[in-house]
Amino acid sequence: MLFDMDGTLVDTEGVWLDVVESAAVRRGRALDAERRKAVTGRSVEDTAAMLHTYLGAAEGELAAELGADFAARLAAAAVPRPGALRLLAALRARRVPTALVSASPRAVVEQVAGTLDGHRFDALFGAEDTVRTKPEPDPYLAAAAALGADPRQCVAVEDSPAGVASAVAAGCRVLAVPSTEPLAEADGVTVAGSLTEVDPELLSSLVRWHGDTTT
Repeated sequence: MLFDMDGTLVDTEGVWLDVVESAAVRRGRALDAERRKAVTGRSVEDTAAMLHTYLGAAEGELAAELGADFAARLAAAAVPRPGALRLLAALRARRVPTALVSASPRAVVEQVAGTLDGHRFDALFGAEDTVRTKPEPDPYLAAAAALGADPRQCVAVEDSPAGVASAVAAGCRVLAVPSTEPLAEADGVTVAGSLTEVDPELLSSLVRWHGDTTT
């Protein structure tokens, strides 16, 4: 099982948008709906690259500011999404391997992973752990390899268009649980309203296995 972090397991997409909007306000600008959508599920570096001209700040300066503010806010509170801890516990009880696959900085991923009621992921991936991050397939390909699994035999749980695109491009089946942006069902993509509706049996049903191991 491959899990996105921000907006999927923890309620951080709103925090991320607040961080980006605060950076814009400090420069006398505001984010319109199109720019808010564009930064959802994106890495710090991608966001800085998209907004540096609009905000009148160097990419490196903006990335450092966004990353530091995001980490500081999550240190204060990282709230699990409804149903997340129950689902992780159920998967661990069945000895299902899990990986956390995020576009956030590695330090933030490690920080948040330590708050999830003692759940231990078999692999962690942050933005700098692959050459390209979401929406490219690299993070999910790397996570599947770390678990010793074919991506086509993995289910990725995602909440954003960029994350869904990444997992689909890697060949994973996707369970989409929208947070801030609506998501539609498509070939290989199943939508659930909340993780409270999800259990290991549902996840297993999304892909045909060559055995009884869910990844």
